[in-house]
Parts: sequence; structure tokens; C-alpha cells
Amino acid sequence: MRTRLPEGFLWGLATSAYQIEGAPDADGKGPSIWDSFCKVPGNIRNGESGEVAIDHYRRYRSDVALMRDLGAQAYRFSISWPRIFPQGDGPPNPAGLDFYTRLVDELLAAGIRPLATLYHWDLPQSLEDRFGGWQARETAEAFARYAGFVARHLSDRVTDFFTINEFRSFVDMGYQGLEVAVGGRTVRIRLAPGLALDRKGLAQVRHNALLGHGLAVQAIRAEGRRDVQVGPAENVEVPVPAVATPANIVAARRALRHLNAPYLTAMLEGAYDAEWLKSEGEAAPQVEPGDMAAIGAPVDIVGLNIYRPSAYVVADDSPRGWRALRLNPSHPRMDSAWHLLDPEALHWGPRLVHEVWQPKSLLITEHGCAAKDAPGPDGEVHDTDRVMYLRAGMAALARAIEAGAPVHGCFFWSAFDNFEWTDGLQRRFGLVHVDFATQLRTPKLSARWFGASAAANAIL
Repeated sequence: MRTRLPEGFLWGLATSAYQIEGAPDADGKGPSIWDSFCKVPGNIRNGESGEVAIDHYRRYRSDVALMRDLGAQAYRFSISWPRIFPQGDGPPNPAGLDFYTRLVDELLAAGIRPLATLYHWDLPQSLEDRFGGWQARETAEAFARYAGFVARHLSDRVTDFFTINEFRSFVDMGYQGLEVAVGGRTVRIRLAPGLALDRKGLAQVRHNALLGHGLAVQAIRAEGRRDVQVGPAENVEVPVPAVATPANIVAARRALRHLNAPYLTAMLEGAYDAEWLKSEGEAAPQVEPGDMAAIGAPVDIVGLNIYRPSAYVVADDSPRGWRALRLNPSHPRMDSAWHLLDPEALHWGPRLVHEVWQPKSLLITEHGCAAKDAPGPDGEVHDTDRVMYLRAGMAALARAIEAGAPVHGCFFWSAFDNFEWTDGLQRRFGLVHVDFATQLRTPKLSARWFGASAAANAIL
């Protein structure tokens, strides 16, 4: 028996600007920190970059037509801040705005609902040079002005805006580097701008990024030309109860608040968790009057990027009431070394967020996996592992919805193979295969699964 989703559930696809657009200096666009970061030898596998990516800037019309043919009902894309404001602030670039105006019009003509993300890591290089990027409040304030400008010009057609994508990724890995266990060893992952701040400096970057989100929420509401929905899109840390006993579920709720204290907890509660602040000690951020009210500005939607469990937890007698279990080295993974496999993350993530914070609306703004995809002798890409991953995850999500989580859609990452940050072009997340040499697009088996499931509004 196939599992149906609630009526009106959105089946969507997602991308980000730097990963697909290419055209880094076309039509007045300014440089971003990713343009600069990719030029430093050793930062990106094989010395690759997003300079061309999948050339979406020039091919957006055919890409939209392809997404329409795949059955996409919605598309979450990001807007390149330096296309709109080449210096991060100051005079806007009309040609940059015109590109996204044309993209939105093309999506609407294809019957695809556009959802815009305002920041997916491509900070204008000028702001990094002048202020140290997110180290300074000036960047948060510039981001709010940019967000208001975009809302003023696009909100007559775009009703859903996400402020910032994955704070933890671009802050922790961009301004200090994050240690992760990969294949029995610990490696430090760095993203642009590739800095190594101390704990105090990193804490201030976190705070300024959160402030940017809050000020942007206010600006979008002030400048929007009609009622819009606005919120963050965060890679939520998901604690999975090792065994779903009542005590372990309570422990998982507590773990959720703790693991997400620097970001999601602060945004949804309008205050930093007291236990977390105490643990930061002298490294705690400087908070000015009014900051937390802005950071906690009410949101309409909360986007959750969910790929993997963060920890398996059980209840214990400690003051915090939970502990994380050591991960078994033989735990299965997808093609990316960091990507632990457990569909239950897509159940417990939205369920626990709902139970702890009661948000109005949830969207799964990213869910997907990398796989070793290549066309076979028949020219087709049979990504059976991705179909397994998506089907199992969606079944877990359906159970979360049945348990009361207000999840109204899922956006699969990614619509197309793309530039995958420090992995360059070597990790394929797309439902559509891209030959990077010829730019030929080939829908994979997972694209056919997506289209059939979307049409039926069921997990096939």
C-alpha cells in the first residue's frame, strides 16, 4: 500500500546560486567570498570552482522547462547577494535584479511556485574586505537592507522568503573550521572565507549572523508588497532516540534544545539558552540592547535541512537528562563520508521541533544525498541507492506528519548535479545528471521517482 501525503503537500526541488549559476562577473555582478576562496590552491578538490558550474545563469529557461517536465510543484532557489549589490551595499545592480525577475516569471509561467533564499553563503567580497564579513554588525545591517530591497521588488510574485541557509555550516566551518570524524580519523573542514577565529570571535560571528536574520525578517515585512511568509532554513541537529521509549523521547527533546542552542533555539525562543551561555563563559557574544528581540522576531515558516542524525541519545541521571551514544564504526553511510544513513532523522527532526517549539509551519528545505552516478550503456542513470534513501526518508517524514508535525512540503537536494563546495564537481547530489564538459542534462531514475510520487502525492 502506498503512503499518501496530506492534500496540498509541496513536492519541490532546491538549488543555490553559487553552486549552479556560473557567470561570476556577468552583467555587473561583484565577487563573492566563494569566488575568492576557490582561487586559493588546495581549498577545492582538483582546483575546481563554481565559475561555470552548470551555467544556469544562461540556461535557466531550459532548466525551468526541465523541472516542469519532471513534475516539480515548487522550486527553492537562492539569490546571489553580489549580483544585486556588487559591493554588498551602496547602489544596486539593475541587471542582477532583472535576472531573478526573469527567473521568477519563468517559474510562474511553468506552474512552479518560487521560494527565494536570500543568503546561501556567497557573501560579497567587499563586505569581507571592509568589515571582516559576519564578524561585524555592519554586515548584518547591510544584509537587512539587501533583504528589504529584494522583498520590495519580488514580493508581488514571490510569497515565501528564507533569510539565511545553514548558519552552522557557513559560520562554524567558514570562520573557524569544524572537526568531523571521517573514516576513523578526524579532519577539519573549512568553507569560505576560510578563517580560524578563536572561540570569542566565532561566537560574535554567530550572533551577528543571527542578528542579520532577525533584521532581515523585519525588513522583509516592512518592504514586502503583500503578506509574505518568512523564516530561516537551518541544518537542524537531529537527536534520534536510540530506542523510542517515553524516557528516551523526553531525553531527545532536551538534546534538541541543547544541540541547536547557538542558532535555532535562539531564533525560536528569542534568547540564548542559559546553560549554553554558561558553557561559553568569557567567549559568549556581545549582545546589544534590542538584539535578542530582533533575533527572535516571529517567523511564519521554519525550514529544516535534514540529511542525517546528529546523535543517538538515551535518558540518564545527569543534570541535563540525556547522553549521546558512541557511533558504531560500521554504521552505514551514503557517498559523502559525513553522511550517516538513517531515515529516522526525517521523522524525529520535524517531530521534535514541533513538540519543543510549536512553529506555525515547517518545510523540509533540503533532503538528499550524493551517489556515484554515471550514465550506463543505455544512457540512463540508475541511482537506485538515492531512490532507496529518498523513499525511506519520505516514509519516515509521513509518520512525523501523522504525529502532528506541520510539515507542508519537502524540497529535494538537489535539482541538478552541481558544484559541491570543497568537494568541487566530485559529489553528485542531483536528480538530474549534468555532464560538466558538455552541460548535457539527463534525468536520473530518482527524477522519475520524484515525478511519479509528486503526481500521486504519495510515496511510490
